[in-house]
Amino acid sequence: MKKILLILFAVILSSLVINAQAKKAITKKNIVNNKTSVKKDSTIRIQIITDSGIIIVRLYDSTPNHRDNFVKLVKAGFYDSLLFHRVIPNFMIQGGDPTSKNAPPNMLLGDGGDSMTKIPAEFKPYYFHKRGVLAAARDGDDVNPTRASSACQFYIVTGQKFTDDQLNQIELKTNRKFTPEERMAYETIGGAPWLDQVYTIFGEVESGMEVVDKISLVPRDANDRPLGNIKMQMKIVE
Repeated sequence: MKKILLILFAVILSSLVINAQAKKAITKKNIVNNKTSVKKDSTIRIQIITDSGIIIVRLYDSTPNHRDNFVKLVKAGFYDSLLFHRVIPNFMIQGGDPTSKNAPPNMLLGDGGDSMTKIPAEFKPYYFHKRGVLAAARDGDDVNPTRASSACQFYIVTGQKFTDDQLNQIELKTNRKFTPEERMAYETIGGAPWLDQVYTIFGEVESGMEVVDKISLVPRDANDRPLGNIKMQMKIVE
């Protein structure tokens, strides 16, 4: 099940957020003004249309396998009428499960697409889980040791802001060192730093983060599925 390390998420945040003023507080700064990406390559933009508004994501050229796969599915109409089936406030919104189309209420979603060929991981040191990035969901390490991506499921990070001390603790837990740029981003606009170099990032929101935030805050059930269906349609921005 594409759970994006929810267990790890809970464990880390339980130790880090206890002294925070608000769990995963959302910055109001739009990602379009965020200049923290080292790599600025991008030629393709995708429009994600929902009842809550329009999100435009920019795909990275330096993750070509994920870019090309996403474009192929968009052109084929694969995502049309699928749901954002999993939302966690101040963390992320997730969609792309093909079984979510016309799924009845209370149906557990998240396993769809397993029969599709997975995409090999394309981790890049200059991409990190700042607020607004687009990344591929995947099965857990226990059944997916190479961390290959789902062929269709994706998520967009809303995230929270972190202090220096919190980032230091995450460094100890994950055995990786944040760059000054990453620290500045996580402290000013927020993100989900424990996912860095664990899930492939292949794009970012160019406009419409307020729509992502709105979706992330809708009422949900115990499995984080929205109580009301949030359908999507996608098209390439010409």
